Amino acid sequence: MFPDSNQKVAIVAIGRNEGDRLKSCLRAAMGGARTVVYVDSGSEDGSAEYAESVGCRVVQLDPAQPFSAARARNEGFACVIEHDPNVEFVQFVDGDCDLVDGWLERGVAALNERQDVAIVCGHVREIHPEASVYNRLSDLEWRQQPGETRSAGGRFMIRRAVFIAAGGFRPDVIAAEDDEFCIRVRSLGGKILLLDAPMARHDMAMMRFSEWWLRTRRTGHAYAHVAAIHGKGEERYFVRDCRKVWLWALVLPVVTLCLAPFTRGLSLAAMLILYALQFGHIYLGGRKRGWGTGDALIYAFFTVIAKFPMLEGLLEYNWRQRRGHAMTIIEYRGSKRSQ
Repeated sequence: MFPDSNQKVAIVAIGRNEGDRLKSCLRAAMGGARTVVYVDSGSEDGSAEYAESVGCRVVQLDPAQPFSAARARNEGFACVIEHDPNVEFVQFVDGDCDLVDGWLERGVAALNERQDVAIVCGHVREIHPEASVYNRLSDLEWRQQPGETRSAGGRFMIRRAVFIAAGGFRPDVIAAEDDEFCIRVRSLGGKILLLDAPMARHDMAMMRFSEWWLRTRRTGHAYAHVAAIHGKGEERYFVRDCRKVWLWALVLPVVTLCLAPFTRGLSLAAMLILYALQFGHIYLGGRKRGWGTGDALIYAFFTVIAKFPMLEGLLEYNWRQRRGHAMTIIEYRGSKRSQ
């Protein structure tokens, strides 16, 4: 259907201590593109050695500089251009994802069909949504409507020329680096298209509440950082998200507690009612999207309480920024070594 289209694509996979998930990722990638580059961020589980053994070009990031997914993708792209300068498209994938058979062909076809499209991505689903409530939540979060979109996430196919024109990722943006990058791509006139086709299977492998909390804290950090860069633009990117976090996780609780002695606790009851109304609104939104009762309840509950770890992330970003500290990655899970 799409003759030789995979010969126009190079794949850049990035990872850090992904263990067996990386092996699955690279098995899906090898043979699917003309060049496969794996970029390793200080793994201690033999990831780089495994990637080299299966024929990938391997880039090991210098630990003297802070690790970030943005930096890893930039160095992977540079390796592609050094060894395969005439490649037309580059597919980025994370080491905890497997590309679905046929995706590369679909992505190339879409980019060839529409010259105004700079980036294409597809649907991502969790491999084991039943393994934990956090995996299930991730699977729900992946479900997006196809069509033109603002951001592609970290897994997407892009024209080589567009990546160069946009200047690549900002290596100091430790999360939501894809949002920040896509803003600049769209400012150049390029469109981002979510195709109604499967692109990758993701393995969240999250089993603990503490991991979810750290991951959500990282999201708050990302909101603050990207809003600081692009919040004054026409889109006011992530400004509204930051304001919601400040309101629900800080302003409302503080005001409520201050008023509690004067209202005989009625302010506390009012706050709980507001949280309940927010929960109900999100729950009904999930039901309107066709989700079952259980899925809608899970999504609503975690969306409401997520404001609190996000607040921690906002505060952390501001602390780092004011003191000139490096924007180092916030890791939310440990090494996933092979057993």
